[in-house]
Amino acid sequence: MSLDKTRRQMIHQCHDKVNSHLSTKTFIILFSLAVFLASCNQQSKNDNPESKDATNVMMSQMDLTPPNPKILPQNLEAHGDVRVDNYYWMKLSDEQKMAAVPDSQTQEVLDYLNAENAYREKVMADLKPLEESLYKEIVARIKQDDSSVPYFLNGYWYVTKFEEGKEYAIRSRKKGSLDAADELLLDENALAKGHSYYATAGRNISPNNQILAYGEDTLSRRKYNIKFIDLSTGKYLTDVIPNTTGGIVWANDNKTVFYTQKDAALRSYKIFRHELGTSVAKDVEVFHEKDETFSTFVFKSKSKKYIIIGSSTTVSNEYLYVDADKPTSTFTIFQPRVRDLEYSINHINGKWYIRTNKDGAQNFKVMTAEEGATGMANWKDFGKQDPEILVEGIELFDKYMVVSERVKGITQLKVQAWAGGEPHYVNFGEDAFTAYASVNPEASSETLRIEFTSMTTPSTTYDYNMSTKKLEMKKQEEVLGGFDKNNYQSERVYVKARDGKEVPLSIVYKKGFKKDGSQPVLLYGYGSYGYSTDPSFNSENLSLLDRGFAFAIAHIRGGEDLGRPWYYDGKLLKKKNTFYDFIDCGDFLVNKKYTSKDGLFAMGGSAGGLLTGAVVNLRPDLWKGVIVAVPFVDVVTTMLDESIPLTTGEFDEWGNPKQKEYYDYMKSYSPYDNIEKKDYPALFVTTGYHDSQVQYWEPAKYVAKLRAYKTNNNPLLLYCNMEVGHGGASGRFERYKETAMEFAFILDLAGIAK
Repeated sequence: MSLDKTRRQMIHQCHDKVNSHLSTKTFIILFSLAVFLASCNQQSKNDNPESKDATNVMMSQMDLTPPNPKILPQNLEAHGDVRVDNYYWMKLSDEQKMAAVPDSQTQEVLDYLNAENAYREKVMADLKPLEESLYKEIVARIKQDDSSVPYFLNGYWYVTKFEEGKEYAIRSRKKGSLDAADELLLDENALAKGHSYYATAGRNISPNNQILAYGEDTLSRRKYNIKFIDLSTGKYLTDVIPNTTGGIVWANDNKTVFYTQKDAALRSYKIFRHELGTSVAKDVEVFHEKDETFSTFVFKSKSKKYIIIGSSTTVSNEYLYVDADKPTSTFTIFQPRVRDLEYSINHINGKWYIRTNKDGAQNFKVMTAEEGATGMANWKDFGKQDPEILVEGIELFDKYMVVSERVKGITQLKVQAWAGGEPHYVNFGEDAFTAYASVNPEASSETLRIEFTSMTTPSTTYDYNMSTKKLEMKKQEEVLGGFDKNNYQSERVYVKARDGKEVPLSIVYKKGFKKDGSQPVLLYGYGSYGYSTDPSFNSENLSLLDRGFAFAIAHIRGGEDLGRPWYYDGKLLKKKNTFYDFIDCGDFLVNKKYTSKDGLFAMGGSAGGLLTGAVVNLRPDLWKGVIVAVPFVDVVTTMLDESIPLTTGEFDEWGNPKQKEYYDYMKSYSPYDNIEKKDYPALFVTTGYHDSQVQYWEPAKYVAKLRAYKTNNNPLLLYCNMEVGHGGASGRFERYKETAMEFAFILDLAGIAK
């Protein structure tokens, strides 16, 4: 995995405050939904989503009494401005949450969250059969006894398997040949027993193939304990390293490892060196990131020659390196941090390769540096770069470099041989798709492993011979239940936003979809951190697509879909462009009769939850219903609280509200601060009690305040999973129970009974 891809994953996981390409799908959260039931023409008027007086199950239950949390006004003052927060008391510390016996405040919070969960269950009680049916339908499409395409590393083929009925992965390897016997590395099903949440990370094997290191999280707070297994005996070493990001980097001596530690706010802030067999208390601190706006990480160069420490914030980076054969030596700074200079590095064939925005390259370019002369003054351009094309990342091999580019919003892979000649692009035979370099650990390989998908094409793994230009499909996700991609159609249109910018809109639906305003559409958006929401396939979507929904992705500003300037135009003091783009896409779908206001739904999660929270304040009339997932809705209060994870590192994304200009601007769009007495659409809000990225109290307070202000009887429901964090349930199937719940909510509002 290239460094640039690793950094994109970090950004998304770090508060997304989606479907990540590599996910992650933690996030994120692209619960892709989509299109209306064309076959339900024979249903009654009450099942017709176009009928203004249509009834639904939830509306019939709204005579139930919702929770009524206490009001305890708290004055929050900054810059002479006073905000009154009636529900500030819902915020608990980690110590309160983890205490064996809850104190009175903790008990009040737990009582409120449990009351909201009970209320949701009562309101949706009659939808339980639909939920269960949807869950079974979604899971039935998944091939339960499945395995990944093996990849080769240092003499072994590595594979991940899933067995029927089991929630977690079984990880193994084969020595030398795919015909060799399986060697079990980790059976996560066995490890997960007794835990309501379980996740591993890292999974790094020593250069001599003898020791496996991996991170383990059993709480969903992104705090991993690193453990070590002697693979020759299957026994655990005594070394256990707590409070880490989950991964380690091996030096070449097979006994020295480097790892990242977190501070109280879960910021990655220190790098330590540990020697196997010694006490963790004796570990050596090799780097301390004292600037609270930066986070640090560690990795190994593609050449395996260097251990590299990186430190990053939104607008600048810094790297240090040490010879992997001499891990106790002092690290050397590659290029000191300079504000607004962004760069990332890797190493192959005795040279450094740098992706950077140096010299005003807003969309980045590739540069090189000699091993002994790494400072910025010594960097040289590598070839010519079109300034309109975004360079997203680089993958290095002994004979080739692969550049991940974004051309007019579409991802492309450009292959360049070191021996010279013209570079070429991998040809997939489609116009709109998502493609990225996947697991490519061997620098000597002439084969590029690629992942490919589109809105109608399931995830597909290719091997591409960079010499012969032959593209070989190794595997395509098998979708059970008679799925045929030819039954579905996607399109990409451009919406003229209110300021004249053209916003891409990707849409998928089942063939036969009527553009007469009679069918529903679900519009998804994210629009933050420069994270591009690419068109991709998700089999769970079929449960809505087959019922007639269209699913649309708004490629709004704040993402990087149209290059780095697209991101700059949707952050800091231009953040409202993100919301306006989304609203304009919604209006487009109504005006072009893809749907009507009575059939338009919206969804966003995390920073996309900020998006949905903002647009329901700005245009509550536009949406029939909205899924507001793990939402970042209390922007001002959170960004003023530097004890909360991710706050300081995001000042360059949202602004620092300690400065009045940013305070005033944030306050003008913060969903929680802009709730008013007016009619709101139906809302389904989700959170996790152990969420460290968007703390549970943000959505909890948001729902409580909405209840006090909303002037209609549309459903307002909060679902708090008391056992998980930001990414939801950890099991392979368990997560779809929440998906089924959300689908049932939307289908009921659309008047679709089954």
